Order: sequence, then C-alpha cells, then structure tokens
Amino acid sequence: MTDEKRISLRLPTDLHARLVEQARSDRRSLNSEIVHLLEVALTNAGRDDESP
Repeated sequence: MTDEKRISLRLPTDLHARLVEQARSDRRSLNSEIVHLLEVALTNAGRDDESP
C-alpha cells in the first residue's frame, strides 16, 4: 500500500475485543486485520444481488 490515510475510529468494546482476537488468530496486527476484513467485504459487496 503506497498511499495511506489515517483515521480515528470509535468501536464498541466488544467489537474491538472480537477484532483483536481475530487478528491474533490470523497472526495479523489489528490494523492489518481491519484492512483485510474491509477489503473482503467490499469485494464481496459487488457480488451480492441484494443490498444489505
């Protein structure tokens, strides 16, 4: 990733804990895990026939 943008993000405590655990399980940093999940979600969003 050559260009990066910093953001401040507020998360519910329970969601943060789930993300930390998932990142640990996947051997990623929390930031890398969030980026990965967003990329997967956005890729899959284009494949859905229904809007959420």
